[in-house]
Amino acid sequence: MALRMTGREWRLLAGALAGLAVVIQFLPVGAPRDNPPVRDEPRWSSPRTRDLFFRSCSDCHSNQTRWPWYARVAPVSWLVAHDVQGGRSHLNVSEWNRPQKDADEAAEELRDGKMPLRTYLLAHPGARLSPAEKAELIAGLEATFGTRSGSGRDRERAERDFRR
Repeated sequence: MALRMTGREWRLLAGALAGLAVVIQFLPVGAPRDNPPVRDEPRWSSPRTRDLFFRSCSDCHSNQTRWPWYARVAPVSWLVAHDVQGGRSHLNVSEWNRPQKDADEAAEELRDGKMPLRTYLLAHPGARLSPAEKAELIAGLEATFGTRSGSGRDRERAERDFRR
């Protein structure tokens, strides 16, 4: 037996959903949508590496996030804030004055296609890299941050740069 709704019931449902959409805008859910001050940046292997990183990665991995209009509209804002908070917790090039636990995995994440997130690329087509740019950024990230499986010299250089 199919349940049929009347026009009045559809209007009530639509009104309730609209009211819910308004109410959730005021719920303080998720991470703050702000940009703390830039403390320190790594010594980039080249200006080009920095440019490519900021074009494709910095919205989630720095304190210089560009917050689009939809980052203020729930429930999408909750997802955006969550992604930025997660990205900054793994690697934040604006806080190079503190240990960056996953910096040495950045090139591998890019190489494996895990970063940038596909949902990010859908909303930010300018963050897409050509194959040549991707290869250039991978090499630059390895030169700047080292690699997890890299030589001891890479790790020593990264630790020395961190202490500066």
